[in-house]
Amino acid sequence: MSSIADNIKKIKEETAKKLISLGRPEDDLTIVAVTKTHPVEVIEKALLNGISHIGENKVQEAMHKIPFITVPYEGFHFIGHLQSNKINNLLKLKPMLIQSIDSLYLAQQLNRALGRKNLTQDILIQVNTTAETTKGGVNPENAIDMIWQIAALPCLNIKGLMTIGKLSPDPENTRPYFRKLRKLKEKIEAEKIPEVEMKYISMGMSEDYLIALEEGSNMLRLGTIIFGARNYGGTN
Repeated sequence: MSSIADNIKKIKEETAKKLISLGRPEDDLTIVAVTKTHPVEVIEKALLNGISHIGENKVQEAMHKIPFITVPYEGFHFIGHLQSNKINNLLKLKPMLIQSIDSLYLAQQLNRALGRKNLTQDILIQVNTTAETTKGGVNPENAIDMIWQIAALPCLNIKGLMTIGKLSPDPENTRPYFRKLRKLKEKIEAEKIPEVEMKYISMGMSEDYLIALEEGSNMLRLGTIIFGARNYGGTN
């Protein structure tokens, strides 16, 4: 079994090679290690071997881990479904980026909580490009209208888009959904919405990350390919 260090080295080599082939700089990429179900000592192993961003899906689980990480890193990303009653607990963890804002209501609740604390927060808008009801995200057809509304909220900074591709035995099948997000990003940029930046396009996971890079991703969310299969027996 390959080690976490070996896995990270291989991923970085593969992504650098792919980016060069696409005519993009090697550093035009942020890798977010998805650390759900993995304990602090495993997360720290990844941080000591070239990972600098970590992502958690559940606020409760993140609360048991983020405050106890002692190895320096650049940022914690929240990438899961966010319930409005968990917003205050999430803000205590000082996320660098909340990637899963998918409704005006959730954005308003987050904006209100931030206003009370005199804080601002960088966010991504989650878009449901696959139209699967099991996935969160705004319908692509409604995304631009929603972004105009969220852009008016003073405590939120829209920094880009996020989507989850369709799980398939053939990663190529995810390409149309990634392409849809890239085209939406281009439409949003053309709108020139004040205070809205399309800095990040977060798409691509362990099964399909090279396809995502080909379709314009500059932020990958990788779990299994770094850490191996997850243990769902505990939260810590």
